[in-house]
Amino acid sequence: MADSNITKRALAQALKQLMAQQPLEKISVGEICALCEMNRKSFYYHFKDKYDLVEWIFESEFIAQIKDIDPTDQWTFLRTLCDYFYQERTFYIRALEVRGQNAFRDYFREFFYHSVEPFLALEKEPGHQDEVAAFYSHFISDAVLLAIIRWLTEGARLSPEDFVRLMRESSELLVRHVREQYIDPPKE
Repeated sequence: MADSNITKRALAQALKQLMAQQPLEKISVGEICALCEMNRKSFYYHFKDKYDLVEWIFESEFIAQIKDIDPTDQWTFLRTLCDYFYQERTFYIRALEVRGQNAFRDYFREFFYHSVEPFLALEKEPGHQDEVAAFYSHFISDAVLLAIIRWLTEGARLSPEDFVRLMRESSELLVRHVREQYIDPPKE
């Protein structure tokens, strides 16, 4: 198992080096293998393609960072995610540029929804408009996801701290408005 992780990390490092110089679409598995002096057979033993390697990099690096975060602390989770993306921005800007089959953008979208959407979900109580609460929960999740992608792909001009603070303020304003209008409207 240790040898397996050493091999995977070497391939990951090679891919990161190549992506610092060129888009992911222009990088071949052969180039990745040549840079870390491995054969293609070793690559395909561990990964089905270069997109699978990108996902493994995210899982092995980011998931390791969040293992000690309180699962109910959504803002610390988002700050940790943004800090990580900021530190690795060259790699993830290039990874998020790819669209189509096996794109990291689609993988990240699924990961994000499963990780964050429950935090942003509005409580649904008996007698309240569940479909309205569900709509706004998905709306907020989509907005946060796209804000992260835009922030990163446009150069991450704001620090992760400032970016997450603005996302939090915006999300809380919207949630408060929805609660006041639809969940707990003023009694007449």
